[in-house]
Amino acid sequence: MTQQRRDDKSTEFGIWLRQQKDIDSSLGFVATNIDYLWRNYKTGSWMLIEEKRYGALIKPYQENMFKIINSACKNDPNYKGFHILKFINTSPDNGKIILDGNEITKDQLLSFLQFRFEELL
Repeated sequence: MTQQRRDDKSTEFGIWLRQQKDIDSSLGFVATNIDYLWRNYKTGSWMLIEEKRYGALIKPYQENMFKIINSACKNDPNYKGFHILKFINTSPDNGKIILDGNEITKDQLLSFLQFRFEELL
């Protein structure tokens, strides 16, 4: 059965989708959102970012869907990947920052968001 939201952080359409028996997850239908399509319109560089707060983990169905998206986008030379940005609390200002499994600083996060990946090494 499709899991109903446990909070009020959905749109009316999102709530409606979860109530439709004809597209129930038991029939194979699943959805996930992508938190950020991050782009520099001047250079054309872009990437996808999934944000997790409170140290949350990516759900297995999300990981599978993100792999499909990443594979479909990888031939674009401007595409810079699908990244998981995790905050141990809620933001870069109140706890550790984990990017793709590695702890980084706020300065490194800003470099990442500027597509300066070499500064993460």
